[in-house]
Amino acid sequence: MAGKEKLESNIPQATKTHNVCAGIDEAGRGPVLGPMVYGLCFCPLSEKERFAQMGFADSKQLSEEKREKLFEDIKKATEFVGWSVEILSPSFISTSMLARSKYNLNALSHDSAIGLVKRALDNGVNITELYVDTVGDPAKYQAKLSQLFPHIQITVAAKADSLFPIVSAASICAKVIRDEAVKNWQFVEALPYDCTSYESYGSGYPGDAHTKEWLESVCDPVFGFPQFVRFSWSTVDKLLERKATAVEWEDDDEDEQPKGTVTLSQFFSKKDKVKKHRFFEERKLSTVQDL
Repeated sequence: MAGKEKLESNIPQATKTHNVCAGIDEAGRGPVLGPMVYGLCFCPLSEKERFAQMGFADSKQLSEEKREKLFEDIKKATEFVGWSVEILSPSFISTSMLARSKYNLNALSHDSAIGLVKRALDNGVNITELYVDTVGDPAKYQAKLSQLFPHIQITVAAKADSLFPIVSAASICAKVIRDEAVKNWQFVEALPYDCTSYESYGSGYPGDAHTKEWLESVCDPVFGFPQFVRFSWSTVDKLLERKATAVEWEDDDEDEQPKGTVTLSQFFSKKDKVKKHRFFEERKLSTVQDL
């Protein structure tokens, strides 16, 4: 998995001919492993009561079995429920966050949500109400979305997934798909068999004991980590500083440069050198994948 991947269900005809409410939430913002997934769910306003009776709740408060059952219910309700997700790979997240022009996780999250709304509108979904679980300051985020979509009544709130069933459903879509991606990750790197199972790496959260142990075991002193790892996370940074071989570049003719000339090695700070190490780590892994 590289970059962004989009998956969409069938868009019910009723969502093109009736006013529609939509909800947005994400799964996997905090983990050091695996993708982040943004979900959009929507239904006609006239079906709000029927939708609420399906029993949606914050995905974090539900068992895995219950989430999967509700996701199946969403996929079966093709006559009045639509959904869409965007999957952001670990490499895409890290490359974006470490780019010279900073693209932080909040901006990345906002753009994913905006992209989901735009694609739904482009596909004819008549969204008139939008509920969004906040990223950052709710008032500022709501103002940003309202400026982009002035014809939509927008509500941005903290814990929106526990306040609005339509956001709860979006949360379930995102969570189930992320869990599936994490459990069935296809490693392109030559890792030992016992390092490629879900049982070996766990949930991917930095506090998970399985995840901590796995990161320690797969950290290569030269090439760092598999693409499954978000190398922009501080957890990974600390491991690289402790276990990875330092990388520095020196100009061959540095001593011959005229006085006052800025050399390549002088241009990079210590922090930049760490980023260079990660850059070449990523390039190496991409080369393996290309083979």
